[in-house]
Parts: sequence; structure tokens; C-alpha cells
Amino acid sequence: MFVLFLLCIAFLVCMSKGEFREHLIEPSTMCYKCTKYHLGICYEGMRSCTLKYHQTCAVENIYLLTGKGRSMYFYSKLSCMTNCEDINFLSFEKRTELICCKHKNYCNLPEGV
Repeated sequence: MFVLFLLCIAFLVCMSKGEFREHLIEPSTMCYKCTKYHLGICYEGMRSCTLKYHQTCAVENIYLLTGKGRSMYFYSKLSCMTNCEDINFLSFEKRTELICCKHKNYCNLPEGV
């Protein structure tokens, strides 16, 4: 019976492609995942994701530009993103603010919008 248990553990370790080792070394960071988040409500169903190698929690704040050039908050996208960098994208109709974090669990909840 013990041999069967060890065989199952070995199978799980081999199938995880090394991810099992990462979980033993470093605790996993969890992030919110939602494609349309606005004023505290996720309209697509709030889920979560676990950070993998080279990933951080990300929030993309989408703003619409008014005729006078001002930004008006529209909604946010919450996710786990690979090679994320804090940046602002500006087009003629909208502005996208990308904010990355991994300092604590669920750090990608928008604040102040």
C-alpha cells in the first residue's frame, strides 16, 4: 500500500513539469481574474489565478477620452500577466493604464477608480 502511495506521488511530480517544486520552495501568489470589473463588481464572474514563472498580477484600467481630452474611467481588466510592466497606452479614443504587482495575494484590485 505504501509503495502505491509513493508511486502516485512520483507520478504527480513528473506530470507537473517542475511546478510542484516551485510550490514547495515559494508560496503561491493569487490574483483576481475578471475581464470586466467596474466599481467593485465583476460582470463576467470573478475568478482567481495563480502566478507562474515570470508572471505578476495585473490590472488594466481603461479610460475613455472626452472631447476636451480628459480621461473618464470606464472599466478594468484583472489578470495574471507574463512579463508585465507598468505603462500607459494612449490612443485617440481611450487611455489604458497597466499596473503590475506581486507583493501580496490579490493585489490587483483597482483602488480609487
